[in-house]
Amino acid sequence: MEITLIPRTGLRLKTPVLAASGTFGYGVEYARRNDIAGIGAIVSKGTTRFPRRGNEPLRLMETPAGMLNSIGLQNLGVEEVIQTLAPQWSQWGVPVFVNVSGTSIDEYVAVVSRIDGTPGIAGIELNISCPNVKDGGILFGSDPKSASLVTAAVRKTTGLPLMVKLSPNVAAIRPIASAVQSAGADAISLINTVYGMSIDTSRRAPMLQPVSGGLSGPAIKPLALYMVYEVAKEVSVPIVGIGGILSPQDALEFLMAGASAVAMATALLVDPGACHAVTMGIETWCRKNDVRSLDEVIGAANPAFRPSKKETGSTSAAGLG
Repeated sequence: MEITLIPRTGLRLKTPVLAASGTFGYGVEYARRNDIAGIGAIVSKGTTRFPRRGNEPLRLMETPAGMLNSIGLQNLGVEEVIQTLAPQWSQWGVPVFVNVSGTSIDEYVAVVSRIDGTPGIAGIELNISCPNVKDGGILFGSDPKSASLVTAAVRKTTGLPLMVKLSPNVAAIRPIASAVQSAGADAISLINTVYGMSIDTSRRAPMLQPVSGGLSGPAIKPLALYMVYEVAKEVSVPIVGIGGILSPQDALEFLMAGASAVAMATALLVDPGACHAVTMGIETWCRKNDVRSLDEVIGAANPAFRPSKKETGSTSAAGLG
């Protein structure tokens, strides 16, 4: 069930199911005990120019049908990623995208320039949509002009596949998606988490530090699905759908809305093997419904789906399973 996720570079994935940034960490913990080869691609934790401690606790909590997080981009910094993690990734045979975050265009460019050409790093996910830091990130993804500027600057810095991650916390998603495509994005991933909070009634104060965080999990799936559906009307680059995917049925809905692939996040905290289970479920559904190619599924429920997106190049049914 291979797909060509980035037609410009011919980057192919063994499955359209990815591990999204955040809950999968850097993948190394999973790889110590599990077969990592069955995952389409891995997107690393958000990476900044220098290490970050992140926010103070409490910064993670369950909610009905979801989870709130306010991690604050805790990470090792780009130098540690290059020196310690990339050599391990280069041995896996699974593409790894580094999720890059920053507080300025210069920081985004600095991180990407260090990553460029590093063995083991297959691409960049440009995070202009993180809701749980005070500066950067979400500021760049909030309007078409700023999103275009940071995307164009990074595009000039690297020839690596460039996927831009968009936020649902905006007034209109389609103009922003169009802007990053025009600025050189090879793919778009969406959505990042939704603003949310919880209050401790015994303390009469917010649970999270600082106050709000990002809501993920099944609770946001309808919103994520709608935004993928809308963006698929607007752009011709591949879309990776993210948000509340737990089952093969969920994944198929995103594909039918116009996503070329999906990425799982919160579900991996419950079942680290969820990517494999969803891939197998998609394969089973395709066989039962005599689907010979994922191209028959992608955009099937979206009348305004851009025809050029069908150039993503999934395999025939002979490759399913």
